Amino acid sequence: MSDPQTVSVPGRIMSAEMAEQPAVLQRILDEGAPAIREIAKQIAARNPRFVLLTARGTSDNAALYAKYLIEVLLGKPAGLTSMSTTTAYGAKPDLTDCLVITVSQSGGSPDLVASTKAAREAGAITLAVTNNAGSPLAEVSEFHIDVLAGPEKALPATKTYTAELLALYLFVEGLRDYGDTSQPPVGAGGGSAAKALPELAAGILARQAEVKALAERYRFAQRLVITSRGYGYPTAREAALKLMETTYIPASPFSGADLLHGPLAMVDNVSPVIAIVPDGRGGEALQPVLDRLRGRGADLVVIGQQSQVDAASAGFALPGGVPEEVQPILEILPLQLLAYEVTIARGQDPDAPRALAKVTETH
Repeated sequence: MSDPQTVSVPGRIMSAEMAEQPAVLQRILDEGAPAIREIAKQIAARNPRFVLLTARGTSDNAALYAKYLIEVLLGKPAGLTSMSTTTAYGAKPDLTDCLVITVSQSGGSPDLVASTKAAREAGAITLAVTNNAGSPLAEVSEFHIDVLAGPEKALPATKTYTAELLALYLFVEGLRDYGDTSQPPVGAGGGSAAKALPELAAGILARQAEVKALAERYRFAQRLVITSRGYGYPTAREAALKLMETTYIPASPFSGADLLHGPLAMVDNVSPVIAIVPDGRGGEALQPVLDRLRGRGADLVVIGQQSQVDAASAGFALPGGVPEEVQPILEILPLQLLAYEVTIARGQDPDAPRALAKVTETH
């Protein structure tokens, strides 16, 4: 008879790591926030004129979230870099007074390390945000933020993604506080808008049975469209990535604005569409898109407030009263669960998607 401890249960590791997220978020708030704010204080004193963000995969979606934070909360221009301009083409931009933030779970991808090293040599302030303080990326960067997620063994990144989001939010909040010399820094403990997140995250993850029922809609799906706007757009991209790498269902993420510029034509009355509807300006901007989708008879599932869920075919209601800029940390949780449940329903193992490695060594 087999020892149950040695039997491989599909999805066991991913499930355990998703469940760790409330504890990881609390650890960042309790242990990581002071160090993050100190780094923010030092960088704010150097007053970078703009910000460039560098990342791949899941971390690229976290970087996109940081781009929204920087532009909205700080009023600074921010962009996502094309690493091949330096690693493949040898370009040497002048990055004096520029802050380059490189986000990576492992901190081991050669192109991330090489582009960060080149940015530092070009005069940039370099900050690495990783889950590995001893990584090559951390070593070549001037500053480093450890997201404190602990070892992540499942190939689909879950707890490191939400940890990156919270760490980036706390960093940008620190830049805002220390960058405004007209008033003393507020929330010295870090993240007043984020303090309720661990408890709220635990409440969402406890509702896995709701997501399991929702997953039946997608067990035999041939393709998916996922849409949002504003702070919710990085969530749409990350949800699509999780669904594609675990379920193998082609999932196309679109900004709601981009969806109206042509791709809406592929949506018909049997098309499954998932909409992440932020509670705030992003959700307001998405309303015309939702109206068009309903008008086309799409099978529309909403991740958002209860009133939005009630107006859709189905959905998952998120807790209210959460500031829009930190809602992505909660929005992704039911979508991680959805990727897990659809994968299990399709007879696959979400812990080990085919053709993937934990550290992707691009050059």
